Amino acid sequence: MQMGMIGLGRMGGNMVKRLREHGHEIVGYDMNPDSGRDVASLDALVAALDAPRVVWVMVPAGTPTESTIARLGELLEPGDIVVDGGNSKYTEDREHAAALAER
Repeated sequence: MQMGMIGLGRMGGNMVKRLREHGHEIVGYDMNPDSGRDVASLDALVAALDAPRVVWVMVPAGTPTESTIARLGELLEPGDIVVDGGNSKYTEDREHAAALAER
C-alpha cells in the first residue's frame, strides 16, 4: 500500500517506521526539515503519490490541522482519501469530512 503521512513527530514518525517495516510505501512530510521527511511540501507529497491517494494527517489539533486539511482540499482530487488521525475533537472531523466532500 502507498500512503502519505503528514506529521512525523512522535506518533506519526513511529507509525511511518512500523508501516515501512511491514512493506508499505510511505511518503512522509513534516514542516520541520530535520524530521526525516521525504518531501519538502504538501504539494510535493501529493505529487509523489499515485491516484487515488491516501493521506494520513497526524498534526496537532487546532490551526495546524485546520490549515493542513484546507490545503489538502485544494490539492487532492475526487476519490482521494484523507485520514484525520490527530487528537482533534470528533465533531471537527465531521466538519473536515463535509468540507472535503464538497470537492
